[in-house]
Amino acid sequence: MSYPSAYISYLVEFNGTRDFFECHELLEEYWKEHPDDPRASIWVGLIQLAVGQYHERRGNEKGAVKMYEKALEKLDEQSIDELGLDGSDVIAELSRHYGYLSRGERTPYQDMTLKVTDLGLEQHCIQLCDTLNVQWGSISPMDEEALIHRHKLRDRSEVIAERAAAAETKKRNRPLQ
Repeated sequence: MSYPSAYISYLVEFNGTRDFFECHELLEEYWKEHPDDPRASIWVGLIQLAVGQYHERRGNEKGAVKMYEKALEKLDEQSIDELGLDGSDVIAELSRHYGYLSRGERTPYQDMTLKVTDLGLEQHCIQLCDTLNVQWGSISPMDEEALIHRHKLRDRSEVIAERAAAAETKKRNRPLQ
């Protein structure tokens, strides 16, 4: 079966580099570029799963619970199976993380690993990891601040400028009192 390259890259980031922020970026861009994709809901669920991992790893349990809950609403075993993953394992892991966080149980962070059942897909992902000098199935390097808190490092000047322009437009369009 053929898979979108953004999805393959997502898997490499998820199970290899553990850059969950990049997972989000990759699939979000693909999802936005393909609004009529019949798997759109699944892509969003996988994005939310990665964002949940990002939040959980940073200690933001509330954010993780919110993302895991939304991911559970969108993901189902059959759709995940069709993407070359073990759907029952993914749902079980996601449910486990959601469960203990939603109950307020503090446990040491553990990465989820997406179990790949399509051996060709897995081999391709492992080869891509090799080219990046990362190990498929490795654990998050918890001492890498740039990875753990990546959202703080991105350039948000464009977003800030857009918000300021929108606020100014709104201000100009208000009726005089």
